[in-house]
Amino acid sequence: MQANAPIGVIDSGVGGLTVAKEIMRLLPNEQVIYIGDNARCPYGPRPQAEVRKYTWQMAKALMDKNIKLLVIACNTATAATLESLQKKLPIPVIGVIFPGARAAMKVSATKEIAVLGTIGTVKSGAYENALKSLMSSCHVVQLACPKFVPLVESDEYEGEFARKMVRETLAQLERKHFDTAILGCTHYPLLHDFIQEKFGPSVTVLSSAAETAKDVENHLRFQNMLASADKRPVHKFYTSGSTSIFETIIKKWLEIDKPVIHSIKFPQT
Repeated sequence: MQANAPIGVIDSGVGGLTVAKEIMRLLPNEQVIYIGDNARCPYGPRPQAEVRKYTWQMAKALMDKNIKLLVIACNTATAATLESLQKKLPIPVIGVIFPGARAAMKVSATKEIAVLGTIGTVKSGAYENALKSLMSSCHVVQLACPKFVPLVESDEYEGEFARKMVRETLAQLERKHFDTAILGCTHYPLLHDFIQEKFGPSVTVLSSAAETAKDVENHLRFQNMLASADKRPVHKFYTSGSTSIFETIIKKWLEIDKPVIHSIKFPQT
């Protein structure tokens, strides 16, 4: 494997772009190849077996492109598939759940932490397990927010409708006590401002993206696999869904004027 090989990033849709953005910022010489499975998004309500199948399909597609490291930039897919991918792939595989838990533990003073996630992530208990592995006495409250992912995927995450939906969803946590909230889905950072507005300044709202990017850097540095300093990467993006919506969000979120976007199809059986 060559040091100038690309980093692969997979997600159920556009949410993983929040992780890709942090990788690109922290490691500007690295090429990222991203696959968003927008056609089958959201993953959250799907059975774990189906999530594992879809995640493996994306991972295999990226392995064919000779990536040197894989990031599962989807919390639902991380919960369902991280362990099997780490065991079976010949390259490092990094998920987003443990980095998110670690980031929360760093900033929480009370160790009372809320996790906002998909139905699948919340059901898996992966965040609670990760947080309690770091401190068994921490208190964790979880809330599934199934309406958030479709809101982001449809590029409707900035207006008054989105603010109203966020406020209504998070009202369920009004009587709960926590000083830190983990955005336990990589789509949710695009709703960060509305979520922060609802919780107020006493709650730190964070995502796993920056911490995950640090893990990527540490892995590559330890293996002496960082790309050459003179490399000027051209990032590539693949989607199984609408390329137009995908392009709009990439341009807006990653500030790439002319992103290289391709369609990708996966077997339906």
